[in-house]
Amino acid sequence: MTEDIGDLSGDELRRALGWAAERAAEYLDGGVADYPVLPPVEPGEVRAALAASPPQEGEAMEAVFEDYRRVIEPNVTHWNHPGFLAYFSITGSGPGVAAETLAAALNVNAMLWRTGPAAVEVEELACDWVRQMIGLPEGFRGHINDTASSSTLVALAAARHELRGQPGADVRRRGMAGRGDLPPLVLYASDQAHSSVDKAAIVLGLGSDNVRRVASDDAFRMDPAALATAVAEDRAAGRLPMAVVATLGTTSTTSVDPVAEIADLCEREDLWLHVDAAYAGSAAVCPEYRQLFAGWERADSVVLNPHKWLFVPIDCSLLYVRDVDGLKSAFSLVPDYLTSEDEATNLMDLGFQLGRRFRGLKLWMVIRAFGVEGIRRRIRYHCDLARGLADRLEEHPDFELAAPVPFSTVCFRLKGDDEANRRLLAAVNADGRFLLSHTVLRGRYVLRVAVGNLRTREEHLDGLWRLLQRCAEEETS
Repeated sequence: MTEDIGDLSGDELRRALGWAAERAAEYLDGGVADYPVLPPVEPGEVRAALAASPPQEGEAMEAVFEDYRRVIEPNVTHWNHPGFLAYFSITGSGPGVAAETLAAALNVNAMLWRTGPAAVEVEELACDWVRQMIGLPEGFRGHINDTASSSTLVALAAARHELRGQPGADVRRRGMAGRGDLPPLVLYASDQAHSSVDKAAIVLGLGSDNVRRVASDDAFRMDPAALATAVAEDRAAGRLPMAVVATLGTTSTTSVDPVAEIADLCEREDLWLHVDAAYAGSAAVCPEYRQLFAGWERADSVVLNPHKWLFVPIDCSLLYVRDVDGLKSAFSLVPDYLTSEDEATNLMDLGFQLGRRFRGLKLWMVIRAFGVEGIRRRIRYHCDLARGLADRLEEHPDFELAAPVPFSTVCFRLKGDDEANRRLLAAVNADGRFLLSHTVLRGRYVLRVAVGNLRTREEHLDGLWRLLQRCAEEETS
């Protein structure tokens, strides 16, 4: 009976991994393109196609794989599809997929150096490699969180802990509630910044009402003069400005806030500066884009997501901070059962999570497999594809660009009302070969094309352009 209380045998595991490897390779090597990007499925259909109750005895892996192949794979939204151009297109690349398999086999919890020496040190090394690749100064130390929402929350928690302008507030120990000695704390971000800033304010007890959304200019960049006015108004009203979130590559348009000017204000006002470069920060690997990131080297914290445009499977978000000791003082909490005498980094001290997956392995393996120059070539190609589409849209009498195109995302509209643009988006997505998303800019409904998948080629953008023209003709006829 010992076979019933252990794991799969070595031979069974080899067969299972062999099937999974073959299926993954077939899927990524063209099979994904045979599916519609968005599965033709209604809510509840997937669950109804699977057993409602768990099996009482174990099933053969062949039966499990059959249900995967029959029900699950066809009914995901295919983010690795060459026609996936919605949100921020991402790629789970081959080296990253292989790394995830190995990381799962190791099953490391790298909360302490002792519980995962290689996992901790590879993470530190891979983060430093990326720091070098994007040109951040040596003073920045990086670690990996799951997503930019977590990284931003951690950074702003560190800002709240330091609380410049209110020394000795000791929010970590005394909290926020009922603090008559502590004025309302205020965060600042542009009207184009990600909603994760508001969520962080909610979680940290600041309240969403204390997030000041600063006006942006015609290119959807934060207006430094409007920021200065907002800070002055809050100080005059007895509130305490705490931090500014500047964005390099906003979610809707990929606009670039003037970080150097914002950094000047933060230095004058003694405010924490957090830079959200979750999407566009990867472009700094290319020297010709570095000018767009001027000033981020003066930030207190920077977030960049390799799972967005460095071809690492989700999830992998890098948070860089200038003062790692300050970050530790905000979060470190060591119970007796986790004490350690090792003079090394303990990742649990760098945020609110205790458990830590071996995410550094996939980042390290992707960089090793593609190399810095290989990553640059891929990013440049994506930007070239986006500019080519933007040129076509600008030249066509029925379309208009809705925002500048600094990277690989194109925002555009069919000339007409919002309902016409909604119908256009629905028609394009109903075709099945492509998936686009939308946003709203200055009250107008706008379509977005985000290029970032390793499998997207010029012929796919050509096909999208033909489809857009055909759907537009049907809409305007």
